[in-house]
Amino acid sequence: MARVALSGIGVSIPEAFIDNEALVDCFNLWVERENRRRAADGGAPLQKSSAAFIEHASGIRQRHVHTPEGILDPDRMAPRIAARADDDLSVLAEFGARAARAALDDAGIAASDVDLVICAASHLERLYPAIGIEIQKEIGARGAAFDLSLGCSSASGGLHVAFNLLRSGAHRRALVVTPELITPHLNFRDRQTHFIFGDAATAMLVEAIGPDEERPGRFEVMDTRSWTQFSNNIRSNFSYLNRAAQDDVGVIDTEGKLIKQQGNKVFKEVTIASHRFIVDFLAEHGHTPQTVRRFWLHQANARMNGMILKLAFGEEVGHDRAPMVLDRLGNTAAAGAVVALSENHRDMTAGDFGLLCTYGAGYSLGGALLRMM
Repeated sequence: MARVALSGIGVSIPEAFIDNEALVDCFNLWVERENRRRAADGGAPLQKSSAAFIEHASGIRQRHVHTPEGILDPDRMAPRIAARADDDLSVLAEFGARAARAALDDAGIAASDVDLVICAASHLERLYPAIGIEIQKEIGARGAAFDLSLGCSSASGGLHVAFNLLRSGAHRRALVVTPELITPHLNFRDRQTHFIFGDAATAMLVEAIGPDEERPGRFEVMDTRSWTQFSNNIRSNFSYLNRAAQDDVGVIDTEGKLIKQQGNKVFKEVTIASHRFIVDFLAEHGHTPQTVRRFWLHQANARMNGMILKLAFGEEVGHDRAPMVLDRLGNTAAAGAVVALSENHRDMTAGDFGLLCTYGAGYSLGGALLRMM
Protein backbone atom coordinates (compact mmCIF):
# COMPACT_ATOMS: atom_id res chain seq x y z
CA MET A 1 0.00 0.00 0.00
CA ALA A 2 1.29 3.45 -0.95
CA ARG A 3 2.03 6.09 1.65
CA VAL A 4 -0.05 9.27 1.47
CA ALA A 5 1.05 12.86 2.08
CA LEU A 6 -1.10 15.88 2.82
CA SER A 7 0.81 18.25 0.57
CA GLY A 8 -1.34 21.36 0.44
CA ILE A 9 -4.14 23.12 2.30
CA GLY A 10 -6.27 25.93 0.88
CA VAL A 11 -8.77 28.18 2.64
CA SER A 12 -11.20 30.80 1.36
CA ILE A 13 -12.97 32.92 3.98
CA PRO A 14 -15.37 35.67 2.84
CA GLU A 15 -14.41 39.19 3.86
CA ALA A 16 -17.87 40.17 5.11
CA PHE A 17 -18.76 39.33 8.68
CA ILE A 18 -21.65 39.86 11.10
CA ASP A 19 -21.05 40.16 14.83
CA ASN A 20 -23.40 38.92 17.53
CA GLU A 21 -24.71 42.37 18.34
CA ALA A 22 -25.87 43.10 14.78
CA LEU A 23 -27.40 39.65 14.42
CA VAL A 24 -29.28 40.00 17.72
CA ASP A 25 -30.55 43.49 16.89
CA CYS A 26 -32.18 42.18 13.72
CA PHE A 27 -33.52 39.05 15.39
CA ASN A 28 -35.04 40.95 18.31
CA LEU A 29 -36.66 43.50 16.00
CA TRP A 30 -38.30 40.64 14.14
CA VAL A 31 -39.37 39.03 17.45
CA GLU A 32 -41.03 42.26 18.55
CA ARG A 33 -43.02 42.40 15.31
CA GLU A 34 -43.88 38.71 15.48
CA ASN A 35 -44.98 38.94 19.12
CA ARG A 36 -47.36 41.79 18.30
CA ARG A 37 -48.92 39.59 15.65
CA ARG A 38 -49.08 36.62 18.02
CA ALA A 39 -50.63 38.71 20.78
CA ALA A 40 -53.41 39.72 18.41
CA ASP A 41 -54.01 36.06 17.56
CA GLY A 42 -53.68 34.85 21.16
CA GLY A 43 -50.40 33.02 20.48
CA ALA A 44 -47.47 32.45 22.85
CA PRO A 45 -44.69 35.07 22.59
CA LEU A 46 -41.22 34.28 21.29
CA GLN A 47 -38.12 34.84 23.43
CA LYS A 48 -35.56 37.45 22.46
CA SER A 49 -31.85 36.70 22.14
CA SER A 50 -28.68 38.45 23.32
CA ALA A 51 -25.02 38.59 22.35
CA ALA A 52 -24.09 37.32 25.81
CA PHE A 53 -26.38 34.28 25.42
CA ILE A 54 -24.82 33.41 22.05
CA GLU A 55 -21.26 33.64 23.30
CA HIS A 56 -22.04 31.63 26.44
CA ALA A 57 -23.92 28.94 24.51
CA SER A 58 -21.41 28.53 21.70
CA GLY A 59 -18.26 30.61 22.10
CA ILE A 60 -19.09 32.45 18.86
CA ARG A 61 -18.56 36.23 18.65
CA GLN A 62 -18.99 36.74 14.91
CA ARG A 63 -19.32 34.80 11.67
CA HIS A 64 -18.08 35.45 8.13
CA VAL A 65 -20.76 35.28 5.45
CA HIS A 66 -20.58 34.79 1.71
CA THR A 67 -23.36 37.31 1.00
CA PRO A 68 -24.41 39.66 3.81
CA GLU A 69 -27.13 41.43 1.81
CA GLY A 70 -30.57 40.48 3.16
CA ILE A 71 -29.47 38.69 6.35
CA LEU A 72 -29.96 41.74 8.59
CA ASP A 73 -33.19 42.82 6.90
CA PRO A 74 -35.99 41.84 9.35
CA ASP A 75 -38.40 41.55 6.42
CA ARG A 76 -36.17 38.94 4.75
CA MET A 77 -33.50 37.49 7.11
CA ALA A 78 -31.80 35.44 4.41
CA PRO A 79 -28.92 36.23 2.03
CA ARG A 80 -29.86 37.51 -1.39
CA ILE A 81 -27.87 35.47 -3.93
CA ALA A 82 -28.91 35.86 -7.54
CA ALA A 83 -29.69 32.78 -9.62
CA ARG A 84 -27.15 31.92 -12.29
CA ALA A 85 -27.68 30.49 -15.76
CA ASP A 86 -26.92 26.81 -16.30
CA ASP A 87 -23.87 27.66 -18.39
CA ASP A 88 -22.43 29.95 -15.70
CA LEU A 89 -20.15 28.69 -12.95
CA SER A 90 -22.31 27.81 -9.95
CA VAL A 91 -21.94 29.71 -6.68
CA LEU A 92 -20.76 26.66 -4.75
CA ALA A 93 -18.27 25.53 -7.41
CA GLU A 94 -16.84 29.05 -7.57
CA PHE A 95 -16.42 29.10 -3.78
CA GLY A 96 -14.79 25.66 -3.77
CA ALA A 97 -12.51 26.43 -6.71
CA ARG A 98 -10.96 29.33 -4.78
CA ALA A 99 -9.92 27.01 -1.97
CA ALA A 100 -8.83 24.32 -4.44
CA ARG A 101 -6.48 26.72 -6.22
CA ALA A 102 -5.06 27.85 -2.88
CA ALA A 103 -4.34 24.22 -1.94
CA LEU A 104 -2.64 23.62 -5.30
CA ASP A 105 -0.50 26.72 -4.81
CA ASP A 106 0.40 25.59 -1.28
CA ALA A 107 1.47 22.19 -2.60
CA GLY A 108 3.20 23.51 -5.72
CA ILE A 109 1.15 21.10 -7.83
CA ALA A 110 -0.49 21.84 -11.18
CA ALA A 111 -4.22 21.12 -11.42
CA SER A 112 -3.54 18.91 -14.45
CA ASP A 113 -1.60 16.56 -12.16
CA VAL A 114 -4.70 15.95 -10.01
CA ASP A 115 -6.72 12.90 -11.04
CA LEU A 116 -9.48 12.93 -8.41
CA VAL A 117 -11.68 15.72 -7.01
CA ILE A 118 -14.07 15.05 -4.15
CA CYS A 119 -16.48 17.83 -3.24
CA ALA A 120 -17.16 16.97 0.41
CA ALA A 121 -19.60 19.37 2.07
CA SER A 122 -22.62 19.35 4.35
CA HIS A 123 -24.74 21.41 1.94
CA LEU A 124 -24.67 20.90 -1.82
CA GLU A 125 -26.20 23.34 -4.28
CA ARG A 126 -27.82 20.66 -6.41
CA LEU A 127 -28.01 16.92 -6.96
CA TYR A 128 -26.44 16.81 -10.43
CA PRO A 129 -24.23 17.45 -12.29
CA ALA A 130 -21.96 16.86 -9.30
CA ILE A 131 -20.38 20.02 -7.90
CA GLY A 132 -17.11 18.08 -7.76
CA ILE A 133 -17.18 17.59 -11.53
CA GLU A 134 -17.83 21.30 -12.04
CA ILE A 135 -14.87 22.18 -9.79
CA GLN A 136 -12.75 19.63 -11.67
CA LYS A 137 -13.57 21.39 -14.95
CA GLU A 138 -13.10 24.89 -13.54
CA ILE A 139 -9.59 24.26 -12.19
CA GLY A 140 -8.46 21.97 -15.03
CA ALA A 141 -8.04 18.70 -13.12
CA ARG A 142 -8.13 15.30 -14.82
CA GLY A 143 -9.54 11.88 -13.98
CA ALA A 144 -12.71 11.59 -11.93
CA ALA A 145 -14.79 13.65 -9.52
CA PHE A 146 -17.82 13.17 -7.31
CA ASP A 147 -19.73 14.66 -4.38
CA LEU A 148 -19.85 13.36 -0.82
CA SER A 149 -22.03 14.67 1.99
CA LEU A 150 -21.74 13.55 5.60
CA GLY A 151 -22.82 16.59 7.59
CA CYS A 152 -20.03 18.34 9.45
CA SER A 153 -17.82 15.25 9.00
CA SER A 154 -17.84 15.64 5.21
CA ALA A 155 -14.24 16.86 4.87
CA SER A 156 -12.85 14.06 7.02
CA GLY A 157 -15.11 11.60 5.18
CA GLY A 158 -13.74 12.83 1.86
CA LEU A 159 -10.20 12.52 3.19
CA HIS A 160 -10.97 8.98 4.38
CA VAL A 161 -12.12 7.98 0.88
CA ALA A 162 -9.24 9.77 -0.88
CA PHE A 163 -6.65 8.25 1.49
CA ASN A 164 -7.78 4.71 0.77
CA LEU A 165 -8.08 5.26 -3.00
CA LEU A 166 -4.55 6.63 -3.10
CA ARG A 167 -3.16 3.82 -0.96
CA SER A 168 -4.73 1.24 -3.26
CA GLY A 169 -3.22 2.82 -6.37
CA ALA A 170 -6.57 3.76 -7.91
CA HIS A 171 -5.51 7.43 -8.03
CA ARG A 172 -2.30 9.40 -7.70
CA ARG A 173 -3.36 12.85 -6.46
CA ALA A 174 -6.68 13.98 -4.99
CA LEU A 175 -8.28 17.25 -3.95
CA VAL A 176 -10.83 17.10 -1.14
CA VAL A 177 -12.75 20.37 -1.56
CA THR A 178 -15.19 21.57 1.10
CA PRO A 179 -17.19 24.66 0.11
CA GLU A 180 -19.49 25.33 3.07
CA LEU A 181 -22.06 27.89 1.97
CA ILE A 182 -24.49 27.39 4.86
CA THR A 183 -26.10 30.77 5.53
CA PRO A 184 -28.64 30.39 2.67
CA HIS A 185 -29.88 27.23 4.38
CA LEU A 186 -30.01 28.73 7.88
CA ASN A 187 -33.23 29.85 9.55
CA PHE A 188 -32.26 33.26 10.92
CA ARG A 189 -35.62 33.37 12.75
CA ASP A 190 -34.85 30.36 14.93
CA ARG A 191 -33.36 31.44 18.27
CA GLN A 192 -31.65 28.06 18.79
CA THR A 193 -29.72 27.99 15.51
CA HIS A 194 -29.69 31.45 13.87
CA PHE A 195 -26.29 32.38 15.31
CA ILE A 196 -24.41 29.13 14.76
CA PHE A 197 -23.14 28.98 11.20
CA GLY A 198 -20.77 30.95 8.98
CA ASP A 199 -19.44 30.38 5.47
CA ALA A 200 -15.96 29.13 4.51
CA ALA A 201 -14.35 26.90 1.88
CA THR A 202 -11.34 24.64 2.29
CA ALA A 203 -9.37 22.15 0.22
CA MET A 204 -6.79 19.47 0.99
CA LEU A 205 -4.36 18.13 -1.64
CA VAL A 206 -3.29 14.57 -0.87
CA GLU A 207 -0.95 12.44 -2.97
CA ALA A 208 0.65 9.02 -2.99
CA ILE A 209 4.38 9.05 -2.19
CA GLY A 210 7.19 6.49 -2.28
CA PRO A 211 8.19 4.24 0.64
CA ASP A 212 11.24 6.35 1.53
CA GLU A 213 10.02 9.72 0.31
CA GLU A 214 9.88 12.61 2.75
CA ARG A 215 8.24 16.02 2.39
CA PRO A 216 9.70 18.25 5.12
CA GLY A 217 7.10 20.56 6.60
CA ARG A 218 4.23 18.47 5.19
CA PHE A 219 2.15 15.76 6.81
CA GLU A 220 2.03 12.05 6.19
CA VAL A 221 -1.49 10.72 6.61
CA MET A 222 -0.93 7.70 8.84
CA ASP A 223 -4.52 6.50 8.93
CA THR A 224 -8.12 7.68 8.71
CA ARG A 225 -11.34 6.51 10.30
CA SER A 226 -15.07 7.08 9.81
CA TRP A 227 -18.00 6.18 12.09
CA THR A 228 -21.74 6.81 11.82
CA GLN A 229 -24.84 6.23 13.90
CA PHE A 230 -28.29 7.40 12.87
CA SER A 231 -29.78 10.32 14.80
CA ASN A 232 -32.55 12.83 14.14
CA ASN A 233 -31.13 15.36 16.59
CA ILE A 234 -29.49 17.40 13.82
CA ARG A 235 -31.65 17.43 10.73
CA SER A 236 -32.54 19.21 7.50
CA ASN A 237 -35.70 18.25 5.61
CA PHE A 238 -35.13 20.48 2.58
CA SER A 239 -35.48 18.26 -0.50
CA TYR A 240 -36.97 17.86 -3.95
CA LEU A 241 -39.59 15.67 -2.25
CA ASN A 242 -40.98 18.76 -0.46
CA ARG A 243 -42.65 19.75 -3.72
CA ALA A 244 -44.39 16.39 -4.01
CA ALA A 245 -45.85 16.80 -0.51
CA GLN A 246 -47.54 20.14 -1.30
CA ASP A 247 -50.88 20.85 -2.92
CA ASP A 248 -49.42 23.81 -4.82
CA VAL A 249 -46.32 22.36 -6.53
CA GLY A 250 -45.38 25.80 -7.84
CA VAL A 251 -44.55 27.04 -4.33
CA ILE A 252 -41.50 26.05 -2.29
CA ASP A 253 -42.37 26.17 1.40
CA THR A 254 -39.25 26.19 3.60
CA GLU A 255 -41.09 26.30 6.93
CA GLY A 256 -39.67 23.63 9.22
CA LYS A 257 -37.38 22.25 6.52
CA LEU A 258 -34.18 24.19 7.22
CA ILE A 259 -31.48 23.29 9.75
CA LYS A 260 -32.82 22.32 13.16
CA GLN A 261 -31.32 20.56 16.12
CA GLN A 262 -31.98 19.47 19.69
CA GLY A 263 -28.96 21.18 21.16
CA ASN A 264 -28.84 19.58 24.60
CA LYS A 265 -29.10 16.05 23.23
CA VAL A 266 -26.50 16.74 20.56
CA PHE A 267 -24.08 18.18 23.11
CA LYS A 268 -24.33 15.19 25.44
CA GLU A 269 -24.38 12.39 22.90
CA VAL A 270 -21.74 13.77 20.53
CA THR A 271 -19.39 14.63 23.40
CA ILE A 272 -19.47 11.06 24.71
CA ALA A 273 -19.17 9.48 21.25
CA SER A 274 -16.34 11.79 20.12
CA HIS A 275 -14.29 11.25 23.26
CA ARG A 276 -14.52 7.48 22.83
CA PHE A 277 -13.76 7.71 19.10
CA ILE A 278 -10.60 9.78 19.71
CA VAL A 279 -9.24 7.58 22.49
CA ASP A 280 -9.92 4.32 20.63
CA PHE A 281 -8.55 5.55 17.29
CA LEU A 282 -5.34 6.77 18.89
CA ALA A 283 -4.95 3.55 20.90
CA GLU A 284 -5.07 1.50 17.68
CA HIS A 285 -1.85 3.26 16.67
CA GLY A 286 -0.12 3.08 20.04
CA HIS A 287 -0.98 6.65 21.04
CA THR A 288 -2.69 8.34 23.93
CA PRO A 289 -3.99 11.92 23.79
CA GLN A 290 -0.83 12.97 25.66
CA THR A 291 1.45 11.76 22.83
CA VAL A 292 -0.35 13.85 20.19
CA ARG A 293 1.04 17.35 19.73
CA ARG A 294 -2.08 19.00 18.35
CA PHE A 295 -5.80 18.39 17.89
CA TRP A 296 -7.77 20.11 15.14
CA LEU A 297 -11.35 19.48 16.19
CA HIS A 298 -14.66 20.34 14.58
CA GLN A 299 -15.43 24.00 15.27
CA ALA A 300 -19.02 23.73 16.47
CA ASN A 301 -19.07 24.62 20.14
CA ALA A 302 -16.26 25.76 22.43
CA ARG A 303 -17.74 24.12 25.52
CA MET A 304 -18.22 20.81 23.70
CA ASN A 305 -14.61 20.74 22.49
CA GLY A 306 -13.41 21.60 25.98
CA MET A 307 -15.42 18.74 27.47
CA ILE A 308 -14.26 16.21 24.85
CA LEU A 309 -10.63 17.08 25.50
CA LYS A 310 -11.05 17.09 29.28
CA LEU A 311 -12.51 13.57 29.12
CA ALA A 312 -9.66 12.44 26.86
CA PHE A 313 -6.80 14.10 28.78
CA GLY A 314 -8.22 14.04 32.29
CA GLU A 315 -7.63 17.80 32.50
CA GLU A 316 -8.42 21.00 30.65
CA VAL A 317 -6.50 21.63 27.42
CA GLY A 318 -5.67 25.09 26.04
CA HIS A 319 -5.56 26.72 22.62
CA ASP A 320 -2.00 25.60 21.83
CA ARG A 321 -2.96 21.94 22.05
CA ALA A 322 -6.39 22.34 20.47
CA PRO A 323 -6.71 25.66 18.58
CA MET A 324 -10.10 27.28 18.06
CA VAL A 325 -11.23 29.50 15.17
CA LEU A 326 -14.91 29.28 16.12
CA ASP A 327 -15.07 32.60 17.95
CA ARG A 328 -14.40 34.68 14.84
CA LEU A 329 -15.74 32.38 12.08
CA GLY A 330 -18.72 30.67 13.64
CA ASN A 331 -19.44 27.03 12.90
CA THR A 332 -18.29 26.56 9.30
CA ALA A 333 -19.47 22.94 9.30
CA ALA A 334 -17.04 20.52 7.64
CA ALA A 335 -14.60 23.33 6.80
CA GLY A 336 -13.92 24.40 10.39
CA ALA A 337 -11.40 21.77 11.49
CA VAL A 338 -9.47 22.21 8.22
CA VAL A 339 -9.28 25.98 8.82
CA ALA A 340 -7.91 25.26 12.30
CA LEU A 341 -5.36 22.89 10.76
CA SER A 342 -4.34 25.41 8.09
CA GLU A 343 -3.73 28.17 10.63
CA ASN A 344 -2.08 26.06 13.35
CA HIS A 345 0.56 23.62 12.12
CA ARG A 346 3.65 25.49 10.94
CA ASP A 347 5.21 25.50 14.41
CA MET A 348 5.17 21.69 14.56
CA THR A 349 8.43 19.77 14.15
CA ALA A 350 9.35 16.56 12.34
CA GLY A 351 7.90 13.54 14.10
CA ASP A 352 5.06 15.45 15.78
CA PHE A 353 1.62 13.85 15.52
CA GLY A 354 -1.68 15.64 15.09
CA LEU A 355 -5.28 14.49 14.97
CA LEU A 356 -7.94 15.98 12.71
CA CYS A 357 -11.33 15.01 14.15
CA THR A 358 -14.85 16.04 13.16
CA TYR A 359 -18.36 15.24 14.34
CA GLY A 360 -21.69 16.14 12.88
CA ALA A 361 -25.17 15.21 11.75
CA GLY A 362 -25.89 11.59 11.22
CA TYR A 363 -24.36 11.22 13.75
CA SER A 364 -21.06 11.07 11.92
CA LEU A 365 -17.49 11.08 13.19
CA GLY A 366 -14.27 11.25 11.20
CA GLY A 367 -10.60 11.28 12.07
CA ALA A 368 -7.17 11.48 10.41
CA LEU A 369 -3.90 10.80 12.23
CA LEU A 370 -1.17 12.99 10.76
CA ARG A 371 2.63 12.96 11.25
CA MET A 372 4.81 15.94 10.44
CA MET A 373 7.57 14.84 8.04
